[in-house]
Amino acid sequence: MTIIDEKVRTQLTSTITGYPRIGRHRELKKALEALWAHKISEAEFEEKIDAVVHASFDTLREQGLEGSLPDSSTLYDQVLDTTVLLGAIPERFEGKSGLDAYFSLARGDADNLPLEMTKYFDTNYHYLVPEIGPDTPIAYTDRRVVERSARLIAEGIDTRPVIVGPVTWLALAKPTVEGFDTFSRLDDAVAAFVDVLGALADAGVNWVQIDEPALVSDNLDHTRTDIIDATVQAWSQLASLEPGVARPQIFINFPYGDSSAALERIAHTGVEAIGVDLLRGTLPDAVDLSGVTIAAGVINGRNIWRADLGLAAQLLDSVAVTGARVVASTTTSLQHVPHSVADEHWDDAQLDANLHSWLAFADEKISEIEILARGLSQGWKAIESELTESARALEERSHAAGVNDPQIRQRVEQLVGKRDRVSYKARVEAQKELDLPPFPTTTIGSFPQTGQVRKVRSALLRGEITHDEYIERIRQEIDSVISLQEELGLDVLVHGEPERNDMVQYFAELLQGFAVTKNGWVQSYGSRCTRPSILWGDVARTRDLTVEWWAYAQSRTDKPVKGMLTGPVTIIAWSFVRDDLPLGQVADQIAVALREEIAELEAAGAKFIQVDEPALRELLPLDALEQADYLNWAVGAFKLATSGAQAGTQIHTHLCYSEFGQIIDSIAALDADVTSIEAARSKMEVLADLAEHGFSHGVGPGVWDIHSPRVPSADEVTELLHLAADVIPAEKLWVNPDCGLKTRGYDETVASLKNLVAGAHALRAQA
Repeated sequence: MTIIDEKVRTQLTSTITGYPRIGRHRELKKALEALWAHKISEAEFEEKIDAVVHASFDTLREQGLEGSLPDSSTLYDQVLDTTVLLGAIPERFEGKSGLDAYFSLARGDADNLPLEMTKYFDTNYHYLVPEIGPDTPIAYTDRRVVERSARLIAEGIDTRPVIVGPVTWLALAKPTVEGFDTFSRLDDAVAAFVDVLGALADAGVNWVQIDEPALVSDNLDHTRTDIIDATVQAWSQLASLEPGVARPQIFINFPYGDSSAALERIAHTGVEAIGVDLLRGTLPDAVDLSGVTIAAGVINGRNIWRADLGLAAQLLDSVAVTGARVVASTTTSLQHVPHSVADEHWDDAQLDANLHSWLAFADEKISEIEILARGLSQGWKAIESELTESARALEERSHAAGVNDPQIRQRVEQLVGKRDRVSYKARVEAQKELDLPPFPTTTIGSFPQTGQVRKVRSALLRGEITHDEYIERIRQEIDSVISLQEELGLDVLVHGEPERNDMVQYFAELLQGFAVTKNGWVQSYGSRCTRPSILWGDVARTRDLTVEWWAYAQSRTDKPVKGMLTGPVTIIAWSFVRDDLPLGQVADQIAVALREEIAELEAAGAKFIQVDEPALRELLPLDALEQADYLNWAVGAFKLATSGAQAGTQIHTHLCYSEFGQIIDSIAALDADVTSIEAARSKMEVLADLAEHGFSHGVGPGVWDIHSPRVPSADEVTELLHLAADVIPAEKLWVNPDCGLKTRGYDETVASLKNLVAGAHALRAQA
């Protein structure tokens, strides 16, 4: 590993801006869950986390990275890390310290709600929202990042701590007082960062990476102009500190979008290096960036396709004409992709060969960075063979079987004009026959995935049980879930989804055009990891997706059971999607497949069908100029999927963990009969948006935050329902949790659902 000479300030060399932090075998997840279950001590937990961090550095070295190596590790969330670093702990957690305080903020405790959680820019990663008010303490408080850096440097590792910067931290924060401007605390945050940078310099840190993605977004409470001004103000002050004495060298990073509007101003603040995303952004015309290093993001940190190295070389050349020193980098942290394609094998031999030549996970992307670094230092002729191979692989992929299926495209073309159902008024009249009680109760879809259920699925994959045995065991689980819901008194039931390992992967395994990974884990939040599927070709439904399971569940009860589908936008958002076809066309292909499934569910007798779109707000482009087009095709795909449903079929949808006010018109345009929305953790903040819009369809604002282990009391549920009933007409108000129950245990599920039903009954008694 690189040995630091304290007298030499090294240059930033080819780099990445972050690495997967869950561990190659999800060691972080396992350590967290063991700690929370009191199976290991805090000291043992720290040892396991230290091993994950060192394994990451070992991999970066083995893959050829030299010089400053990013330390983007976290115990739970990088935004929470800055909150704790600056001591901005809400008063309700007073008296807590150390890991107890950290995880209480993340998960809550018996008496206190955790910090709210929502999506990080337009990714499927969830961050914990800081709470900032006029009296919130802001000062360098937590020494964890500094102490870890000092230990690593003592071992000879030229570590580059990665920290969410003060402007982004404040831009993402929620004000604790109505009307309070979180940017009014910018001077306090900058003063705290002066101390942080000083402590890092004292620890021997050579480079520090500060992520400021807020600067590329139009989707925050502050305007982009205000964010740019705040960023220039903050980093002009921080960069004025003496390098090597009062601070490390500063690498300020702008991932996820276009930073060109601010690039020249940032270059004049005095920071040593700037990271830019050149796949989503551009360079300003005739800009002079002499004296600064540009870490040019030319390798996509968010998708898994092999790079077009020829295009990357052209982009790097375009940076060189600005006068900047150029290094190759990733567009974002590689936390959004799995560790290595080498860990994968697909059963279909041809698909296996294709995907291995088409894909690049984190380790393969580092190899691409190193190829480009060699081209920058030795000239592009030095990597001519690699450029030729890259072009060949892209050409081969474009002509591979299944990538372009004329029959699928013709089928979609025949249906794209059929996006509207009969009027909502007519549907309300037809759906009176459903005979629902006031304030009907339901859940979002999944029930707890017990270890036994997971073992059954694994046993089938390993060939230890037959398919018939598998079906019988899953049916037993469905029987149990149906019986529990009847006992609890829920009105519209679900089958619990025991056959589904994931709400997207399940469909990917059944639809043409997808492949699923075996080890492609990506962190969603904290200990929660997902395996995004790979959408590589044209999509079609070739078999039943859900009808068999729904029909069995419905046969076990006289109460209605919802059919459960995942919508086209969410399937796209939570997959690694082909980059050779406009997303709107991909969404329409998925929509047609779902449309066919809905028709078969109706034919089997389903009267309630839910098409989940929790990612609708997540994919909203950060650039305001691109949003109208996105919302047009996203809403259009949902309507294409559902418009064939009969008037008497009640179409539900579900959205969660996003700020909905900005797209409330588009949520209404989905024209779903009932929309369930996350609301519990924010104490029904979404109601203001619904009231302002005059939302006219059915709504189920969540009354139970299922991402926390705490059980809401019946009184708490009733209080939330009263807030909802003040805004939503009684005949439109549904009672449900925030989200699916897959990650919860049965004890807390039963207790919470009892309280949920009790709250609904209390409301009925007062109606």
